[in-house]
Amino acid sequence: MAGVDFARELGAEVVGLTVTPAFHVLSTDSEMLEDTPEQFTANSAARAGRILADVENAAREAGVPYRGKHVVDDDPYAAIVATAQRLGCDLITMASHGRRGLKGLLLGSETQKVLVHSTVPVLVHR
Repeated sequence: MAGVDFARELGAEVVGLTVTPAFHVLSTDSEMLEDTPEQFTANSAARAGRILADVENAAREAGVPYRGKHVVDDDPYAAIVATAQRLGCDLITMASHGRRGLKGLLLGSETQKVLVHSTVPVLVHR
């Protein structure tokens, strides 16, 4: 993971963050349509735990201090920006999926939204 490697080089701490949406009765998300609110919350927490465990393992192997955060928010970019500000992060490191053209324009990009809205510097890894 590029962010963990960069943190090791700088002697920095890594904060792993994953954001999941809140449960909504009316949704186009098939998981929300199939699950009860309790099932969706449990499944989201389990998925977040797996993601954060991967980051934690990479940080541990690199000898980098680590904190994991799971936030529930319908706007991932807003949660990323708010969490970075609240925790006093010096840098946000994100991957870019590289959507281009009409698909990128219509869908937007969480990375692009973070770049636009963050007062914390953002490093995009591709």
